Amino acid sequence: VGMGRSGSLWGHEQLGVEPDVFTSAKALGGGVPIGAMMAKGEAASVFGPGDHASTYGGNPLACAAGLAVAEYLSEHNVLENVRVRGEQLAAGLEDITNRYPSVLGETRGWGLLRGVVIKEDAGCTAAELVGDAMKEGLLLVAAGPSVVRFVPPLIVNEDEINEALARFEKAIEKRVGESS
Repeated sequence: VGMGRSGSLWGHEQLGVEPDVFTSAKALGGGVPIGAMMAKGEAASVFGPGDHASTYGGNPLACAAGLAVAEYLSEHNVLENVRVRGEQLAAGLEDITNRYPSVLGETRGWGLLRGVVIKEDAGCTAAELVGDAMKEGLLLVAAGPSVVRFVPPLIVNEDEINEALARFEKAIEKRVGESS
């Protein structure tokens, strides 16, 4: 998880580790295809010029996009927004989970990458609950058969998180009402 989604610039920072090598791609270019590999120490000497090619690495447009994304994150305090909105989302999901313990299990994640486990005996799958949320105007993602994933934009605001939580709860209410 990179470019701020976790609440820190790089996901590994959430774990308190410093990798010898890590990669970044999708979020790095803000929609423009780019990929990068960062390395330090001995790991940085493995590749020399011409040893490895990348479809998305190094071209001027992609590099300009990557620079623009980094500047925007820095100049607009995006990481702080991710931390604050991530805490808001986590607290709201926890509240909903507590109101629907027969359907929802644990909530987990970092920053603005959050998941809610759908219990095995809930009477629905994550994909079905995602479909219910879509009917309420909320776009979510199923992460396997039992996790509903929330991945809002890094610039999401307080009202938008509240609206998303309300729509998610409405989808659950309807689902629970159908199975009663």
